[in-house]
Amino acid sequence: MRLLFALCLITSPAFAEDALPVPKAEDDGFSLMEEGMKLVMRGMMSEMQPALDEMGKALQEVEPHLKELGPKLQQLIALIDDIKNYDAPVMLPNGDILIRRNAPLIPKLDALPQPGPNGEIEL
Repeated sequence: MRLLFALCLITSPAFAEDALPVPKAEDDGFSLMEEGMKLVMRGMMSEMQPALDEMGKALQEVEPHLKELGPKLQQLIALIDDIKNYDAPVMLPNGDILIRRNAPLIPKLDALPQPGPNGEIEL
């Protein structure tokens, strides 16, 4: 019995060394994470591709209208001046929406209508 116990004690380190898994290099862990992220991104792109294609078609259809709208938006922006000059919108009980100006409007002299030769002003 003692001989068997001694034999187990002597051979146990050998069994322990063989049984331990060999640690992998740290680079393998990062490459596995990288591959996993690539798979996730490919899956997302394949799911989103039809929606992106439809959005591209819609933008192509709207493009001529946006070109017409461009100058009108520039006029509106010039009229508004700076958004900081306005209070938050308020909805009235009848559904009207008011956006009050909190800073006085200082008109530009060149933007004012000029009188014609007979003193008339075109509105």
